[in-house]
Amino acid sequence: MRIDPAGRVVRSTAIPHSETNRGTPIRTFLHTTDGVTIDSVYDPPAFVYDGSGSSARGLVFVVAHGFTGDVDRPHVRRVVEAFTQYGAVVTFSFRGHGASGGASTVGDREVLDLAAAVEWARSLGHARVVTVGFSMGGSVVLRHAALYGDEHEGRTGAHTDAVVSVSAPARWYYRGTAPMRKLHWLVTRPEGRLVGRYGFRTRIHHKEWDPVPLSPVEAVPRIAPTPLLIVHGDRDGYFPLDHPRMLADAAPDHAELWLEHGMGHAENAAPDELLRRIGDWAVSQES
Repeated sequence: MRIDPAGRVVRSTAIPHSETNRGTPIRTFLHTTDGVTIDSVYDPPAFVYDGSGSSARGLVFVVAHGFTGDVDRPHVRRVVEAFTQYGAVVTFSFRGHGASGGASTVGDREVLDLAAAVEWARSLGHARVVTVGFSMGGSVVLRHAALYGDEHEGRTGAHTDAVVSVSAPARWYYRGTAPMRKLHWLVTRPEGRLVGRYGFRTRIHHKEWDPVPLSPVEAVPRIAPTPLLIVHGDRDGYFPLDHPRMLADAAPDHAELWLEHGMGHAENAAPDELLRRIGDWAVSQES
């Protein structure tokens, strides 16, 4: 047992190769390259590989939640339960969320949090990583895939093998819907950040982006040839359908676009049937 800087117990990070470890979840605090502690959970697959040639062998999903989420939220745990039918799952709380350190930069520095989680997933023995992001997390998985290849800034193992972006924005500073105008108030106003801290357990950085990070639509062309799935509901109250269409148009040769009839926004709106189809898609991308 070890203790993190905030005095919390950090569970063992033993590699789960053996049958004795296979059914045991692991919780730990990862450290990003800029020194932020990230609360992270590993859930093993719900099945035991039997040597029959299952394409899920070695597959791990790394799930990036939406803004104000965290690893313990019920809607995040529901996604985990769905994906463990196809492989192992790593979830984590973005900086400024839940028990993680730091403050949220609303999609900028969060790419470092995802990179740390992907590296951890590979260190646990998984050969294939599929990143799945929702809303803010959807923009982060796109930027991560664009910025991290087989090696990035001297770090290896942080790349992904396939990407699923759900309910993501295509461009920054969008204020075209009432929910997004409320979100901008939450992020940019001191009183909004207080609501974020005490109402949503989300600590938001007070500084504006400098420089402005690569936008999701700018990131998409750089992801090729990594397989990319873009998922969006036609009743999304945050980002209308021009966002997913813009993302898909930026990557016509390596992306699939699923427009989901009757679906709203992000994890809470994703039906179990959709999560199963995403799992099937991830398994089908094995080369």
